Amino acid sequence: MAQASMPSASDAGSDAARQQAQDYVAKSVHTARTVTDIPSHIQARPVTKLGVIGAGTMGGGIAMNAANIGIPVTIIETSEDALQRGLERIKSNYLRTASRGRITEAEALERHALIHGSLVLDDLADCDLIIEAVFENMGVKQEIFRKLDRIAHPDAVLASNTSALDINEIAAVTQRPQSVLGLHFFSPANVMKLLEIVRGEKTSPQTLATSLAFAEAIGKVVAVVGVCPGFVGNRILFPRQRQAQALLLEGARPEQVDTVLRDFGMPMGPFQMSDLAGLDIGWNPKESTGLTLRDRLCEAGRRGQKTGAGYYDYDEQRQPQPSPLVAELIDEFVTQAGGEPRTLSEQEILERCLLPMINEGAKILQECIASRASDIDVIWVYGYGWPRYRGGPMYWADSLGLDYIIERLEHYHTQSGDHFWQPAWLLSKLALKGMTFSEYRHGDLCSCRSETT
Repeated sequence: MAQASMPSASDAGSDAARQQAQDYVAKSVHTARTVTDIPSHIQARPVTKLGVIGAGTMGGGIAMNAANIGIPVTIIETSEDALQRGLERIKSNYLRTASRGRITEAEALERHALIHGSLVLDDLADCDLIIEAVFENMGVKQEIFRKLDRIAHPDAVLASNTSALDINEIAAVTQRPQSVLGLHFFSPANVMKLLEIVRGEKTSPQTLATSLAFAEAIGKVVAVVGVCPGFVGNRILFPRQRQAQALLLEGARPEQVDTVLRDFGMPMGPFQMSDLAGLDIGWNPKESTGLTLRDRLCEAGRRGQKTGAGYYDYDEQRQPQPSPLVAELIDEFVTQAGGEPRTLSEQEILERCLLPMINEGAKILQECIASRASDIDVIWVYGYGWPRYRGGPMYWADSLGLDYIIERLEHYHTQSGDHFWQPAWLLSKLALKGMTFSEYRHGDLCSCRSETT
């Protein structure tokens, strides 16, 4: 049932519609745990000891998940200083939780005592599950997995916490690719509920079953996904970020874009999120040429909340304020690029940020990277803050009507001439058949059809 126009960002529908969406999310969490191609005779192996490589914020948070349920952890670092900083951060996190009355101080110290630090990778030899949580560099990760292949016992599961890199390439450097998969935790890992379990081409059913059982034991909401750049969550995030940047070059301000997304129900907009993560992630000062707005912000020392300035200015409480300097940089950038700033409506901002997410979700389904539209919705509700009362991006698309989604995508395709806006094959086919994303099952219209098929 297509609508004449997209609802405003603040229009969340009736109470009944909001409750229906939340009921859908709750049901989808249960459905996402179901992996139909794991044979019934396959039993998960018990995880009685966890190994974690990297004692940074992510590695420490992963270790806490296991210690919270009484599983001992060995956490590996490359230097004593880094190791001690990591262990102290974990202890501080536990004591902060105790100070809030969620656990006792004795429980905090007991859990912390289950996490043992080491500088020797061989100390992971008796671990049932080993999770690598170092920075995003394929060469570094592959070298770690080559070593783990020699060290870990034959039945151990070897996992990478990568958020975007190819699990198959990581698995290929081992003699046991069937034991390798991705476990993409979300930061902070001891707080965030979502875990994307990334199944490689050769990941065995038992490796997958073991990971699912471990995820359930530590209380995570899971979704099993396939291998592609960014997997499901980040892959859908990329086109939204691209359009947010494009909107700045057409006259929008960061606070204008972020306000529309917050009014929609997101906890923060794309530019607040970028500031929180750090604008210098992946940025190299030696290679920076000032060709992008991010380059110029980083070159000016504005690298996000950690420097007190990014797309926004931040006060001592890290509260964002619109930046006159950033407005000048944007205007200067637009002028140099030959652009002509214009007034953008709330509806255009909302459509250009959210419609590409839906289109990318359709591509993910047609490529069998996700098994169900509801799995995509679970990932975005629990990992990225999509408002639960809107059900997730694919549920929301169904509520708007797929014919309407296609009409708006084609509008921007015609307006811009950019192939980016071309509706996904599956989206068009579903609309033609009068089907919704929630009704779609693989094989209904195609069999893992790619965009170029």
